[in-house]
Amino acid sequence: MANYNRVILAGNLTRDPELSYTPSSTPICKFGMAINRVWTDRESNEKREDTCFVDCTVFGKHAETFNQYMSKGRPVLIEGRLNFSRWTSQDGQKRSKLDVVVERSQFLGGRPGDSGPPEAARSAPQAAGAEGPSEAPPPAPATTGGGGYDSGPPMDHDAPPPADVDGDIPF
Repeated sequence: MANYNRVILAGNLTRDPELSYTPSSTPICKFGMAINRVWTDRESNEKREDTCFVDCTVFGKHAETFNQYMSKGRPVLIEGRLNFSRWTSQDGQKRSKLDVVVERSQFLGGRPGDSGPPEAARSAPQAAGAEGPSEAPPPAPATTGGGGYDSGPPMDHDAPPPADVDGDIPF
């Protein structure tokens, strides 16, 4: 039987990350995340919300970087694996905990305190004769190929093949 242990979560930090070091000087960063789920109740047709709280741990250089740039309330996307820990507390109680060991993370949103475009863009004068909000920029040209590369003019899939194509393709 195959096993697969992969978790991908996007949410907000519930507390500031806590950085510590093992006796062998390996950085460890622990933090909590809140992941919100919104749905509509079928019976009452009301919007409902549920929040899942998850404890996470990051190791190594990634832990130091995470601690440096993240803080309570900041959005983040993480990818990692579930880890199940068991121990006996000082009072003899058996304890267990499920958490996520983070292998990759992506900081979401802007930098702390950055609530919009750069100051130069916010204070740029509007076009002459324009009143009220400025118009949105024109849309980017559509691409015909995959991956955002311009592969030339769009193909006409209903057109017959060119006459000079040999029907004997050697493969």
